[in-house]
Amino acid sequence: MRSRGVRSCSVGLRRRAAIAALGGLALAACGVQPQPADLPAGQAAVRPAAPPDRVDPALPEATTFGSLPAAPVDAEPQAETSGVVLRVKQELSVHGAPGGAAFARLPATQLNNPTWVPVIAERGGWARILLPSRPNGSTGWVRLGGPERTERARTPYVVDVDVDARRLELRENGRAIGVWTVGVGAARSPTPRGRTFIMAAIAETVTRFSPVILPLGTHSETFSTYGGGPGTVALHGWPDPSVFGKGSSDGCVRVPDDALRTLTSLPLGTLVLLR
Repeated sequence: MRSRGVRSCSVGLRRRAAIAALGGLALAACGVQPQPADLPAGQAAVRPAAPPDRVDPALPEATTFGSLPAAPVDAEPQAETSGVVLRVKQELSVHGAPGGAAFARLPATQLNNPTWVPVIAERGGWARILLPSRPNGSTGWVRLGGPERTERARTPYVVDVDVDARRLELRENGRAIGVWTVGVGAARSPTPRGRTFIMAAIAETVTRFSPVILPLGTHSETFSTYGGGPGTVALHGWPDPSVFGKGSSDGCVRVPDDALRTLTSLPLGTLVLLR
């Protein structure tokens, strides 16, 4: 992987960047707050008390800044999910399998936003989730436990980006409610493929190309960094509309203003398909 400076697709994510978090907006704006999810058949509504995980502080953090080479790889990178998303309320151990060895720890916040991640499988009191770390397609299992640990909800939305067609479709309960022509990565710096999610919503104060940036739980496969950050790919606006319909970014997806306003209202954890 080449480490090169940012030119046209700078997310500029730094641990101490002066950014204004918009996590509350992403969960509640326009009446699209995730709805409480139905529990799987046979799962009790009130789980029995269980001893808390002993999270090993030596384990790497599962954030956009981290790398988790031991993480299981997503076996269905283009599949939709049931829409269930998980709010992580306290730091959790991330395991390779239910009850298996832990390989990471998942914090309760991502980029100053609450941690919401898509659930791609469930087994008993465990959920397999998409993770925001390198390598792309990283997954892991977390123990759900009681309400002090996690909260399950459901979002009806899917963001579907056809990279080759340079087209973004927003679906609600399987029905298209918005379609836009977008800009994608250049041939030398393609937009990564696979399923990921809206990890955070941040107000951009470092640059002025987009008022809000929606970092995703995936990274550039070309660049190891964007402007000193971890190379996080994002959905964001762009002041020059001539980029829409073209492949000219460093990997991010550039969207028109009306698309950005709509996407900013989606719940955190909403599934994003890059295909």
